[in-house]
Amino acid sequence: MVLGLPWVGKASFDIDGLLTRKLHETASVKHVFISGLARAGSTILMRTFYQTGLFRSLTYRDMPFVLMPGLWQQVVKLSRKKGVLRQRAHGDGISVDYDSPEALEEVFWRTYAGRSYILDDKLIPHDVDEELIQRFRLYVDRLLATESDFDQRRYLSKNNNNILRIRSIRKAFANSVIIIPFRDAVQQSASLLEQHMRFSDKHRKDRFAYDYMRWLGHHEFGLTHQRLCFDSNRCDSVAAYRPDSINYWLSVWNSTYRYLMDTTPVNSMYVCYEDLCSYPARILGNLFELAGLPVDGRSGSISISPARKKLVNGVDDRLRSQGESIYDELRYRQSQ
Repeated sequence: MVLGLPWVGKASFDIDGLLTRKLHETASVKHVFISGLARAGSTILMRTFYQTGLFRSLTYRDMPFVLMPGLWQQVVKLSRKKGVLRQRAHGDGISVDYDSPEALEEVFWRTYAGRSYILDDKLIPHDVDEELIQRFRLYVDRLLATESDFDQRRYLSKNNNNILRIRSIRKAFANSVIIIPFRDAVQQSASLLEQHMRFSDKHRKDRFAYDYMRWLGHHEFGLTHQRLCFDSNRCDSVAAYRPDSINYWLSVWNSTYRYLMDTTPVNSMYVCYEDLCSYPARILGNLFELAGLPVDGRSGSISISPARKKLVNGVDDRLRSQGESIYDELRYRQSQ
């Protein structure tokens, strides 16, 4: 009910507003937003920032009342059950518990504007109006108010769907740090295809898993997947293939990152997954500096496995060439 019915979410948000203590205005704060296609190291980046202890991010403990953080925190404190680390459903070796940060922010956008960008068969760019931008600022301020030292905290978001509204994110928080991870086109596309097949199988066997992904606004892969349609030309190129084909995901990769290169606000940071794996201290140090965080060795202590390159068959040469060109341009922008 809480996640599946928008009116319940809106009611919980309104109730939270009646009980939330005095808020600090944080529109000018350097919050951090991580957004791009999945499978490019976004979880690693999120956890690296989160472990500094300087950020408030949504966690599994905020579920299911994601839009009622103040009141729900008080309820949770009455019985703060300790979680047990378990590998997440992606099968990628990343473990989670109740206090792990996760991509739950999309619940806000889907609740208040889902019909603006989630169509029957595709997702389209989301131009957020001023009223909703103001409400999102209020939501972030309420999340930060749940911390005892909330005046020292910043908001940390990992939400892939924010690529649909990246300019609006900058408009909401002009000084925010926007980080866009990317990966070798074919390798990231192959990983997306693998996850699509994994979650499609899971959704066929488990109706709740299907509903849960849909409620959270996760349409990246699985039976809840919906293609990204930035314009008619890019949409047609993706529609030429089926989601069980590597070339479908490579078309998605090409159209998405070409769109991001055309629309990403200035001063955003592209992060290459392969470089992150090879030079974690340097890449993370640069990100910490951009975010105005102390580079005190935290970034160098992160253990990241080397990027593995898999042999991928059946790739269309034209799409591969396009992907390589875009990848090179993204790496060049990363270095600027």
